Amino acid sequence: MATRKPQTLQVIGAAANRTGLPEPLLRVQDVSLEFRSAARTVRATHRVSFDVHRGDRFVLLGPSGCGKSSLLKAAAGFIAPSEGSIHLGGRPVLGPGPDRVVVFQEFDQLPPWKTVKQNVMFPLLASGRLGRREAEARALHWLHKVGLHGFADAFPHTLSGGMKQRVAIARALAMQPEVLLMDEPFAALDALTRRKMQEELQSLWEELRFTLLFVTHSIEEALVVGNRILLLSPHPGRVRAEINSHQFGLHSAGSADFQGATQRIHDMLFEVGTDAGVQTDRPLQRSAVL
Repeated sequence: MATRKPQTLQVIGAAANRTGLPEPLLRVQDVSLEFRSAARTVRATHRVSFDVHRGDRFVLLGPSGCGKSSLLKAAAGFIAPSEGSIHLGGRPVLGPGPDRVVVFQEFDQLPPWKTVKQNVMFPLLASGRLGRREAEARALHWLHKVGLHGFADAFPHTLSGGMKQRVAIARALAMQPEVLLMDEPFAALDALTRRKMQEELQSLWEELRFTLLFVTHSIEEALVVGNRILLLSPHPGRVRAEINSHQFGLHSAGSADFQGATQRIHDMLFEVGTDAGVQTDRPLQRSAVL
């Protein structure tokens, strides 16, 4: 009987030279983010760089306070970097735009006075992209995609947490953004619903191949959702490494290889011991002292 070859993590390293690859859809270059008050300045991230290519499921992974959500908000145009730059399709990101849509963690991101269908229609109408009839047709299409076509006329307070997140995903995808930005969208869900939502997100991606930038502090979720993972150090967030993780997913969750990869990523995030068992083709960028 042939011996099964264990699956290994390929660590690309930070700021890897990607000669031969197409230009990235989203480029974050040497981005530092700071929050200022009268008393002090807090640096959330320090010179973070990464590229997201069209069709990527790119995950920002790190402990609480590492600035991963701030990086996503900067990509959305909600926060301006204190240094560095962000480009989408070769154009600088200077503010929010309909080419980037965010799905947040909170369940109250849906206006409660609007029905499910009206919530999905709202950004289509507000942006002037579609007329009412076309917006309604598209809203119903995407509600069908997420399994909520029977709840089009329901109000958000009648929905479960998982159903509310499905509405938020339908609303985002109906806008057909260049990048779908998801900020820990399943963190507040129970374990069974979270697993179901991960399955549904994977199924939607398999069908549509949209570009995803996803934030999580769960190593297991990063391996399930992402095909590429950027590891960020504890505060202030610096790049530890970038990992190709396309070989893992829901199909491998719970396997020995999956559990081993989870432990090795944990060790890299917190610099525990060495990175034994991790396949590397470039040195890792370790956190530097400011």
